[in-house]
Amino acid sequence: MNRRNTMNELPGYIKRLRDLREDCDLTQAQVAQKLGTSQTMYARYERGANELPVRHLITLCRLYHESADHILGLDESKKAGDI
Repeated sequence: MNRRNTMNELPGYIKRLRDLREDCDLTQAQVAQKLGTSQTMYARYERGANELPVRHLITLCRLYHESADHILGLDESKKAGDI
């Protein structure tokens, strides 16, 4: 599989990570500090080069006051009766 196909299949949360950070006027370095990781590693999460660990997802939920479902894009795909 080439890189272009991989980029099209990235999880929906990739763009949302950046959007939430920018909506809060935070830099990658500031978010990385809250997560206890480097700016370089956080940038890799935003690019989809590394998967976001659950422990970081929990911290981001608290930081942005958002549910994990929202950050992961699960609330948008949920429909009444879907279980």
